Amino acid sequence: MSLTKLILPFSFLSILAACSSQPLVTTANGERTQFGKASYYANKYHGRTTANGETFNQNAATAAHLEFDFGTKVKVTNLANNKSVIVRINDRGPYVRGRVIDLSLGMFKKIADPKVGVIDVSISVLKTGG
Repeated sequence: MSLTKLILPFSFLSILAACSSQPLVTTANGERTQFGKASYYANKYHGRTTANGETFNQNAATAAHLEFDFGTKVKVTNLANNKSVIVRINDRGPYVRGRVIDLSLGMFKKIADPKVGVIDVSISVLKTGG
């Protein structure tokens, strides 16, 4: 098999793996929780349009998630210090392997120092959107 024929399937599988996220776990009491890494939006996105048509605001209690419906409210907890914020999903992303949610900078600051960049979190669904 030629190298070219191997590169295309490998590239496709790499892209799929990069977009995959951590599984959503449903506990015995019905709570839906996901674990993974959280990051925050770069300042260049402030004022741009989100995937649901809203204008992105770095100080709003909003976030991007690949799977949750727009309008879903989730509690994001920093596993290192147990600090939490409640945010509403209004955008899609993150598109970086291993990350499960992108927070506005204002919300990230409430649970971690932005200098850290990426943190381990749990995400609990409070109210589904739609």
